Amino acid sequence: MRITAVETFVLKLPAEEAYLGRLTDGSAPSAGYQVREPWRSLYSDRYETLLVRLTAEDGTTGWGEALAPVAPEVPAAIVDLLLAPVLRGADARAPRPAWSRLRDLMRERGHLVGHQADALAAVDIALWDLAGKLTGRTVAELLGGAFRTRVPTYVSGLPKPDDEGRAELAREWAARGATSVKLHLGHGVAADLATVDAILAAAPELRIAVDAHWAYSIDEALRLAHGLAERGCWFLEAPLAPEDVTAHAELVARASIPVAVGEALRNRFEFAQWVTARALRIAQPDVARTGITEAMAIAEVCAAHHVPVAPHHSVGLGVAVAAGLHVSAAVEDLPAFEYQPTSVRVGERILARQLAVEPSAISLPTGPGLGVEVDAEAVAALAKES
Repeated sequence: MRITAVETFVLKLPAEEAYLGRLTDGSAPSAGYQVREPWRSLYSDRYETLLVRLTAEDGTTGWGEALAPVAPEVPAAIVDLLLAPVLRGADARAPRPAWSRLRDLMRERGHLVGHQADALAAVDIALWDLAGKLTGRTVAELLGGAFRTRVPTYVSGLPKPDDEGRAELAREWAARGATSVKLHLGHGVAADLATVDAILAAAPELRIAVDAHWAYSIDEALRLAHGLAERGCWFLEAPLAPEDVTAHAELVARASIPVAVGEALRNRFEFAQWVTARALRIAQPDVARTGITEAMAIAEVCAAHHVPVAPHHSVGLGVAVAAGLHVSAAVEDLPAFEYQPTSVRVGERILARQLAVEPSAISLPTGPGLGVEVDAEAVAALAKES
């Protein structure tokens, strides 16, 4: 059974609330791309992504998605120009050999990262979905079996511009059954700790993690880590510049709270450098940036160093969520999968059926492949509007 068609769909979906909510002054983000202080990266006011559809000779289709929160046109062009010609005619039941061939197309040019890796991730997820549908097996089964069918989650983000609003959201999530939340901070050590105190006062039963969005120096991060540890917090994510392995290793050695890193990394070779340097305690690969094949390789690298894997998820839509859930099910040492409530709601606009989501766990989709049914007509219509 061969692959006969490769199609890309660029989506830019509006929502009632932008990713990470309103700006610090309470205003809505302006249209287009902008840097949201104090963070350094560009953000969109819409939910942007790239979907890929592969079609086999018998008409069976597999869907994949890249985490492409800005300029999804770029990985789409890579799929169309570089990957699709090689994919057409490939064995539709053999995702790993196809991935290996695609990975090597730009490997010696240093393109195992960035937009090339994002494009590869979307195609790889589609390959696994297609292989599962053709063989009648779930992706988790193809990966060797699921350790769990309910994937534990934490609620990521309390998207309000002030501590009073965040505290109220925390109370609401706790009342709905959430057990853990992650705060998107990086506003200064004192301000971050004040936010944590507000959440602890409002919902003391919640376990709290903090994403610092790469905002701090090593000295600031140490002060923050110490304060979080004193408050019994869960982990500190992305505290320092994303390329600074040495400083992260120093922080890990001196902090008494686990340090989590991974969303900026794309492959097993990068993760091997970090885990051997003891520069993280929790690994956070994003399956929509690594693909399923590479995510499982990353999990094995981490397992060899006794580092748990807690997959990252941000603005990806329903296909990316499903891929992350299957990898999360197939990973042995899994603390949790990241649950972004608004992203999940927006992402379900492309699915024929909703995912089984609870505040503390998401049930693994059943059925062949990723176990989700993509609404192809909705995707085509949304792509025209984007």
